[in-house]
Amino acid sequence: MKKVLLIPDSFKGTMSSTDICETMKKVIHTYYPDSEIISIPVADGGEGSVDSFLAALGGKKVMLTVKGPYFEDIQSYYGILPDNTAVVEMAAAAGLPLVGENKHAEKTTSYGVGQLIEHAAKAGCKRIIVGLGGSATNDGGAGAAAALGVCFKDANGKDFVPVGETLNKIYSISIGGLSPALEGVELVTMCDIDNPMCGPQGAAAVFGPQKGANEAMVKLLDENLAHMADVIKKDLGKDIADIAGAGAAGGMGGGMIAFFGSRLQMGIETVLDTVGFDALLKDADLVFSGEGKIDCQSLRGKVVIGVAHRTKKAGVPLIAIVGDIGDDIEEAYNEGVSAIFSINRVAVPFNQAKQRCESDLALTMDNLMRFISKKTI
Repeated sequence: MKKVLLIPDSFKGTMSSTDICETMKKVIHTYYPDSEIISIPVADGGEGSVDSFLAALGGKKVMLTVKGPYFEDIQSYYGILPDNTAVVEMAAAAGLPLVGENKHAEKTTSYGVGQLIEHAAKAGCKRIIVGLGGSATNDGGAGAAAALGVCFKDANGKDFVPVGETLNKIYSISIGGLSPALEGVELVTMCDIDNPMCGPQGAAAVFGPQKGANEAMVKLLDENLAHMADVIKKDLGKDIADIAGAGAAGGMGGGMIAFFGSRLQMGIETVLDTVGFDALLKDADLVFSGEGKIDCQSLRGKVVIGVAHRTKKAGVPLIAIVGDIGDDIEEAYNEGVSAIFSINRVAVPFNQAKQRCESDLALTMDNLMRFISKKTI
């Protein structure tokens, strides 16, 4: 083998995608020391996305002070890639880890995310990727919009920055004061869920509880997001309530469309386009991908299947290395996956298996490379 691409997702709670790449690379070089190994660690838009893009492509991390989930000053960051694309992860300014046990979805803000976006735009970045994973907010992106000059007024004509519990006070919205720094900037939003803004499958109902909302609060937050969607439709002429993905990150998905004209795109498609994956595939002998568990949910466009669509078109075999294999995944082979192997070498509970996942991954890769090295690819 002369050229191999590694493009795994992280195994949640066990190994980062960067760690997985390093382990795979080490084993492959044991059998093919002269082969070119290209590592493309993948993140889903949540915590670690900036680092994953920088690890794959190079670039720099920009540090700055922005407002945190409760409007407090925090140290945050975004990344700038070599082609001057910026990568902003919502978790860096409005993520669940930043609130700890102090979870109040009705009070948290995405304001700092808007500050990160504006800083990147003012730095001259004409393409900004925004990852929505891991948020602690349910403000429909109103905070980020306010930071970028969108004006929210109450019934008395007073400007304010809405949070989840005050979205119902929005009387009018104007984007006339939107930051001029955004002019000519392409905003791409990484979004891997298809939940609508409101309703039983909406932002509050599905994700509110993990952000500290009880049943009564979920109902209030859902009603408030519906109210904001109505005002957006009235004042901005955009009907976002039922758009797939609008409910991502407490309604931030819908806010990115309504306030900034962003497009929502599957995370893996964003990664593949940004790293120039199709060009990297040329002359590749084999691709390794993977994720924590491959199951029927994976078939909706997660990392392995997203990569498989590209490798199938290019005629390059793809092997998926996963933590666990679910039922009914036969369709994965039709989508372009050549083979699937689990690193779960012994029948033990997850809390035990995760302690040995790195060595199990290495041993699984070693077995595969022993076999492959006897064949001609």
